[in-house]
Amino acid sequence: MQGPAPSRRRLTIGASLALIFATVIARDACADEIGVSSDRILFGQVAALDGPSSALGRGMRQGILAAFAEINAKGGVHGRRLDLISRDDGYDPDRSVAETTRLIEEDKVFALIGAVGTPTTAAAVPIVEARQVPFIAPFTGAAFLRAPELHSVVNIRASYGAEAEAWIKHLTEDLQIRNIAIFYQDDAFGRDGLAGVKLALEKRNMELTAEGTFERNTKAVGSALRALRRAEPEAVVMVGPYGPCAEFIRLAHRSGFHPVFVNISFVGANALAKELGPEGQGIIVSEVVPFPWDASVRVVADYQAAEKAFDPALKPDFVSLEGYLAGRLVASALDMAGPRPTRAGLLRLINDVGRFDIGGDIMMFGPSAQATPPKVFLTVIQPDGSFKSVDQLSAYQPSDTAAEALPAAAVPAALVAADEPRSEPGQSALRSPGQQHLPPIRTSRRRHLTPSRAPILTGVRSGPAYPDGACTCRVRRPQRVAAVRAQ
Repeated sequence: MQGPAPSRRRLTIGASLALIFATVIARDACADEIGVSSDRILFGQVAALDGPSSALGRGMRQGILAAFAEINAKGGVHGRRLDLISRDDGYDPDRSVAETTRLIEEDKVFALIGAVGTPTTAAAVPIVEARQVPFIAPFTGAAFLRAPELHSVVNIRASYGAEAEAWIKHLTEDLQIRNIAIFYQDDAFGRDGLAGVKLALEKRNMELTAEGTFERNTKAVGSALRALRRAEPEAVVMVGPYGPCAEFIRLAHRSGFHPVFVNISFVGANALAKELGPEGQGIIVSEVVPFPWDASVRVVADYQAAEKAFDPALKPDFVSLEGYLAGRLVASALDMAGPRPTRAGLLRLINDVGRFDIGGDIMMFGPSAQATPPKVFLTVIQPDGSFKSVDQLSAYQPSDTAAEALPAAAVPAALVAADEPRSEPGQSALRSPGQQHLPPIRTSRRRHLTPSRAPILTGVRSGPAYPDGACTCRVRRPQRVAAVRAQ
């Protein structure tokens, strides 16, 4: 039997080659960038998933995954699902370098998202810049990440300098406090916060009363506490994660030291409240995302629904909301980028578009971000570990009888007037009528606020703060003071 004619054989071979070539072209049209395939886009995260700061890395991961699950349930982005690989660096810069390199070179991720910490980020940024890998929404407000020469970094949060300015503004203007000390982590993160506080004080012709430090990944705070107690500051601002900050506050209260405590957003507010228990009442924490329990804000309602769908056991918190916002941002940007996304194209688009509306939460990038910086919010921990969003700090002089009736160690840094309307998390409380404006209480130099001079936080609110984090101040005369009993 004769085989096919040579011409027919050539036609068959040619058709086969054409089919193979067409398949390759079609495949490449769908996946011409690292981390992008026909059905998915792969992201990587390097963060503390174990150890004393693990609540931060896990919180960011939880929020990102909730956002990705929400997007994927709707068909993904241009038919591709969004996937995440998370690797643990234990909040250690050397491990961060290794895990970042592994994600880029071995896992072949399209972009990195949700890194946690200043020292770890400082170690990873040179790697992503050299490879031009998008580095989206790091959980740090470090100043160096705002440098214009960093083209791969996408920041979605306010800087530590902005948080420090908000602290000093409220402490000095609302409470007339003049003696402020700082407790900070002795590394790039802590020093960045220190620089922000010093700059804010210099603008007001002030200096720090005292400084106390601790080493990263430890709770060795005794030396810092002794140094700050000797200086008797009226307020202590804190730049560190929840573990050492909680330890410092606990030891301070037990020793009869009751300044106003103000914490940076990186602390992990929910983890701090959990660590402190009843001793957390009145502790102030600045935040850079909307109030996670205020479902009247559209993006918060979306976040709560996404978390519940992803894992009904999860509870809202500030860290996971930030992760959710990061996930929603990349989904929005990828949708705009079209069906053939590239790393360079994504970065260029975010900078060029400049303004993203994520469920009513506006994110600004590039030149737009300089004109409208991210917001800073103030919150205060309640006796049950929940939070209230506040827009002012007010001071008053409660009766000596009410204050002396309580053990010194049981009186929190912020007493709450019993007739101040209470609210559940996420609901606004109305101020009572007849508020009176009274002269603020001034304390002499080098005196800390005793329980009888503790500040009261009023003006409970839910919703956006002023753009620069400013708060108006109202002082009112309390009718009576709630008794705070030792738990």
